[in-house]
Amino acid sequence: MSKVTDRLDNKQIVELAKKQYEQQKRTNKFPANIVKFPSAGKVYSESSVLRSGELEMRHMTAYDEDILTNSTYINSGVVFDKLLESLVITPGFDVSELIYADKESLIISARILGYGNDYVVALNDSKDTPIKAIIDLSKLKYKDFLLKTDEHGFIEYVVESTKDTIKYKILSETEITSIDKDQLVSRYLELSVQEINGSADKNDITEFLQYSLRAIEGRKLRNYITENMPGIETKTTAMGEDGSSHPAVFQFSGDIFRV
Repeated sequence: MSKVTDRLDNKQIVELAKKQYEQQKRTNKFPANIVKFPSAGKVYSESSVLRSGELEMRHMTAYDEDILTNSTYINSGVVFDKLLESLVITPGFDVSELIYADKESLIISARILGYGNDYVVALNDSKDTPIKAIIDLSKLKYKDFLLKTDEHGFIEYVVESTKDTIKYKILSETEITSIDKDQLVSRYLELSVQEINGSADKNDITEFLQYSLRAIEGRKLRNYITENMPGIETKTTAMGEDGSSHPAVFQFSGDIFRV
């Protein structure tokens, strides 16, 4: 079996060694923190490091802020991916495998480790007066994810009318963003469904989706997937400047690192 370095030229080897050295220096300076997933890792294959349901992440440094302001990363929509690739120190981590909820939990943890728990939001108080309040990011909770998964991270679903047995997976963010907007329904199901009545053959799955799965049952399946998705609870409490508490809704957005 060839080593990774056998497939790299001298310049790439130097860059890899430099990156590993810098990562080690930063890790030695700051203790690693364990970040747990909303999915508990159940949605990933047993062969993936993500199946453990947690990753080790180091603190952000001033140099990591360069990633957040890199115009090329921002314009390409990969700024958070690059940040996580820099901060996660668990070997074998692949950001492209992450589902939305788990990726969000890592990004929120990076924000806490870099800038603290307090996240300022604008809302209206009981008198409908606009105020600024603070959400404590460390107190955000995960939704209960109780579905059973197999060794591949697949979930079983039985079609109500025909009793056909489907196994589906929860798509990664990378897979979801790859779906053409003109094929949202069909492509989403093609990527999600991994088995039909025990067959993992792609032709069998495609034929079932095209000719056997009624539209109403397809909608029920999509709703089931959505309703049982791992995630972060959006309903929380924010504290006003005067110490008063207010119901609030946390919405993950690109400005999560705003302080």
